[in-house]
Amino acid sequence: MARIGLLTMSDGRDFVAGDLTEFCTDAESALARALEAAGHEVIRATEPVWTNLLATSEARRIADARPDLTVFHYPVWAFPHFTMLAASETTGPLMLLGSIDPVQPGMVGLLAGGGALDQIGRRHTRAWGDIHDPAVLERVLVQVRAATAVQGLRGSTFGRVGGRPMGMYTAVANADQWVEKFGVDVEEIDQWEIVRRAEHADAGRVKNAVQWLEKHAAGVHYDGAQLTPALLERQVRTYYAMRELIDEWNLDFSGIKGQPELTTHFCTMDLAEAFLNDPYDWDGPKPTHVCATEADMDGALTMQVLKLLTDGTPALFADVRHYHADKDVWDLCNSGQHATWYAARSDDPAENMAKVNLYPEVFFFPAGGASVQHVAAPGDATFARLTRRDHRYRMHVVRGSFESYDDATNEAMARQSTFEWPHAFTRLHVPADDFLSRFGANHIHAVPGEHVEELRAVCALLDIDYEGMGDAA
Repeated sequence: MARIGLLTMSDGRDFVAGDLTEFCTDAESALARALEAAGHEVIRATEPVWTNLLATSEARRIADARPDLTVFHYPVWAFPHFTMLAASETTGPLMLLGSIDPVQPGMVGLLAGGGALDQIGRRHTRAWGDIHDPAVLERVLVQVRAATAVQGLRGSTFGRVGGRPMGMYTAVANADQWVEKFGVDVEEIDQWEIVRRAEHADAGRVKNAVQWLEKHAAGVHYDGAQLTPALLERQVRTYYAMRELIDEWNLDFSGIKGQPELTTHFCTMDLAEAFLNDPYDWDGPKPTHVCATEADMDGALTMQVLKLLTDGTPALFADVRHYHADKDVWDLCNSGQHATWYAARSDDPAENMAKVNLYPEVFFFPAGGASVQHVAAPGDATFARLTRRDHRYRMHVVRGSFESYDDATNEAMARQSTFEWPHAFTRLHVPADDFLSRFGANHIHAVPGEHVEELRAVCALLDIDYEGMGDAA
């Protein structure tokens, strides 16, 4: 749910404004009802703005409610200086919404106010038309969702557990730039905290978790070496260690370096990362918590944006691992990182876990542990990734879909890369040559559904470059 501030702008002549009050109020009420019906809270001005005093006082009152998006509404011609005065008292994302009516020229008011804001460089978005038109309402709601995601970042904290993994420049971002552009602080935490805290995890809770995994997973494939009951228990302990860190440091999202220290000498973080991203664990339902492997900062930030846009849906994290040219299908695969929710995309954890296998880790990770393996359930998705060109942020966006085949085909395709890891077989709506020529990272992220326009709006609000690929251009 978003909180939306709403001010209706009117004519500054008292003898005109009085005649327009009922018309403006009725139009504003229709807009407010449409937004409330979509599940949002609307903070309205006490009356249409027709004086400079109302422009500043009502904007201040609404700003005090800290809305995710403020809407300036133009059902009639409005004096442009009301827009400028109100904008000067308004923080956060701003949208101008005008009617198209030959009798009452709200469109003229919108253009006059918007042009004035352009002159001073005040960033805003615009929409126009009848709010009863589903296309117009959706245009507004796209901006609502985008603004809510952007505001959801501000004041949040990212927990960076460990440093740069294996020389990955694309996994490291500038903390100064993050707090200035996104409003996100970065808390640096040593990986030793995971090791230290894991030892003290409650034994009863750990035992319950292992039993739940053994009961609900399609298989826990102990091999006596890379995966033993003791190693699986250690991985559960790392999950509880991360939960402690999240609670103590008030972390909104996080990333764990993992390689090579933990994966060589302690255990892999696969189990912890998968279930932090899930909307449940063995203790029951819980909010999703974005956790990126290899402490990928821009990856985690992308995932957090996707999560905020979709009201908490788990966001996928994967390597762009392989391209099956014969099928025009990508294998998006990374050690244990996919939330188990992706196995069936079910609200019932048991249904998802029935498709999840815990396999012994491969030779890359001598410390051992379980890899959380499954094939992502089929369905349309939106893929994205924040990267930087010459230090300026951009967002790659591409439409696509997850595909799944018969068991024999899934296995044959998975064995061409690393079978024991989770796989999302993906058809991207962009030619492979174009994708490989332009994409600026080895990691990619996704959520189910259609979210291209919301991501385009997020980029506009954050002043970052939108780089759509294929039919998302």
